[in-house]
Amino acid sequence: MQPAVAESTLAAPAESPPAQELCAAVSPGGTAPAIRRWVAFEDGAEVDPDDLVFDGPGVEAVAALCAGVVLAVGDEQRAGTLLAAGADCVFVGEAALFDSTVIDRLVAKHGAERIGIYAPLRRQSISWSFETVSNADFKTVTPSHCEPAWEVIKADGSSTGTLARWWLGAMRELGASRFMVQVDILDDTDLNLCAGLVEELGDALLIGPLLESAPRLADWVAYGQCRQIVLPETAYAQRDSLLDAASESA
Repeated sequence: MQPAVAESTLAAPAESPPAQELCAAVSPGGTAPAIRRWVAFEDGAEVDPDDLVFDGPGVEAVAALCAGVVLAVGDEQRAGTLLAAGADCVFVGEAALFDSTVIDRLVAKHGAERIGIYAPLRRQSISWSFETVSNADFKTVTPSHCEPAWEVIKADGSSTGTLARWWLGAMRELGASRFMVQVDILDDTDLNLCAGLVEELGDALLIGPLLESAPRLADWVAYGQCRQIVLPETAYAQRDSLLDAASESA
């Protein structure tokens, strides 16, 4: 079941704001992705201007020094606090998933260019059920859905059943201008889903691995069409070799 989204709030904004600095341009050839780092904030840690920082105690001190703060589980009030502390963009997670009007209010107060969406994703599992009533009086087995899809999951990893592409599109209609997703791209099906999401959201989409420590970035770029990639610190430290591999495979 999809989370309720108020019909009155789904009117598309007059014009989507530019992604601005966060979405660095790809190379003229369209093959080199922009790669940045995400970090889990620890008090006293240093951050770079291009970093995306996950919320934590004391993060207000660096909110204005990084590219954005990821609010995986915090509420609307916490988002407002981070924006007041100078965050260029706050990527709202579960607060928006459970109440879409949060995005309405944040956009109205702070501007669409400062409001993003954070979504951890995974492949939606398929369940099967017996249909006992049919014209021919025989039982049939039907799947819960017919096409592969990514679903949004909660921060604790539990399922929501919310289709990622649908929900991210709905959040864009509410005014969110940037989207950070974390998902493990493991096979051709995931690459096709990735390419579809990139086609839908373009340079406003930043995508990174959820659990995988060594993502196959060459495939992400060549087949998943990734333009904006966000990596954890260990993988980010290998970005030069990963970029070379991506360029050779493109």
